[in-house]
Amino acid sequence: MKKIILTGGGSAGHVTPNLALFPKLKELGYEIQYIGTESGIEKEIIENEKIKYHVISSGKLRRYFDIKNFTDPFKVIKGVFQAIFIMRKEKPNVVFSKGGFVSVPVVFAAYINGIPVIAHESDITPGLANRLSTPYCTKVCVTFPESLKSIKGDNAVLTGTPIRQELLDGSRIIGRRMCGFENDKPVLLIIGGSLGSKFINNTIRNCLNELLKIYNIIHICGKGNLEEKLTERNGYVQFEYVSEEMPHIMNAADIVISRAGANVIFELLALKKPNLLIPLSRKSSRGDQILNAASFEKSGYSMVLKEEDMTPKLLLDKLKKLDMSKHTYINKMKASSAQDATNKIINLIEKYK
Repeated sequence: MKKIILTGGGSAGHVTPNLALFPKLKELGYEIQYIGTESGIEKEIIENEKIKYHVISSGKLRRYFDIKNFTDPFKVIKGVFQAIFIMRKEKPNVVFSKGGFVSVPVVFAAYINGIPVIAHESDITPGLANRLSTPYCTKVCVTFPESLKSIKGDNAVLTGTPIRQELLDGSRIIGRRMCGFENDKPVLLIIGGSLGSKFINNTIRNCLNELLKIYNIIHICGKGNLEEKLTERNGYVQFEYVSEEMPHIMNAADIVISRAGANVIFELLALKKPNLLIPLSRKSSRGDQILNAASFEKSGYSMVLKEEDMTPKLLLDKLKKLDMSKHTYINKMKASSAQDATNKIINLIEKYK
């Protein structure tokens, strides 16, 4: 039996795209295993999938001063030796890395053992972990055309981001029924990222009366960000976080306001959902969401509103323009070549296994 070890962690964005590969890998007869950390978010996600999970040590890779910068390199070195032991014991045909700090020791260990590595980078500019790992990878899958020039040599392959099949199979009818919508108003979905965005939440709630004249609203606002006094508001449904119901909710949406993380915007592209992106500002990030949003705006898939420019009035104006031109955006998304990423990545795995 063919065997593959996957890795990636530190955030859900470094784990969930791996889940999209599992059904096809199983169909092709692969034994699937995973390497992550003991305390990382990846452990619970992967163990829920009944996949064999190996724990290694890994330190966080930081660009800023922290006292842990003096001790974490030793954790990474320990992780490399642990990963080497796992590779020699399990003897995988290939390793797939989704990035995050846990992936660095795994990629090094695979390289030392002569095992081919296929890596995937979600954002336009590679994160620090993938920048360290890239020289030791056989191929690096990228999601944006702009990313091809960020990878030295001819190792980069444009694939897009793998999308879970269950997301594509969601039901619009079930999604509307779950939210209790009884009229035929279009549905506006607001996604503030895995932790939510108080800035987006407050802006939405400040123009809620105007929005509810036009839309039913599904607001995923993040843990601890529910507004109790709005729980009984007709046509407005709040969630802290959505998991199993997300495919139905995404399919129920007619228009989406979202942050610009690579995973979510490629899900919107796959579902052909007209969207207004509000990327995280440079004050709160390394600027990757700004670049992601700019790429989608240039391709005609998204309308963009900068966080620092956002006001309730400007938000309403942007939504009105998006609604009027939604068919143009849908047609652009239908014509996109950034589709079928799962099969493109699976084909690379099969080629280099």
